[in-house]
Amino acid sequence: MLIDTAHFTPLTALSGGLLIGLAASVLVVSIGKVAGISSVLGGLMTHPTTSAWRWAFVGGLVAVAWGWQAYRGVALTIETPSIWLVVAGLCVGVGTRYGAGCTSGHGVCGIARGSLRSVVATAVFMLVAMVTVWLRHRF
Repeated sequence: MLIDTAHFTPLTALSGGLLIGLAASVLVVSIGKVAGISSVLGGLMTHPTTSAWRWAFVGGLVAVAWGWQAYRGVALTIETPSIWLVVAGLCVGVGTRYGAGCTSGHGVCGIARGSLRSVVATAVFMLVAMVTVWLRHRF
């Protein structure tokens, strides 16, 4: 398999990973909360008026994405039909409930805390992602 150099952005990926790790660290050190996005969003749905830190966290995610898009001058385009996005979103939602957390909660925070459950969950996420990409490009 050849590397597509037009889409291979190791420095951008590295800096993004460092920022995610920094944000997760600041959150756990400052208020003792784990940066699991499914839990952050779930808390907003159940306690929308008492979750200022959750609103700030989600607002930061959105603001950074918009800011980066404005800085780069490139609009995000999604070529996948909307129905597949809905199906994928539902699968992720169900998976986060059964897996007791999402990729960020397990992969970033859980592994850093030495959780065996998070290591297993992240291995499963990655395996399913690789199989999905392989199937998508194969068929």
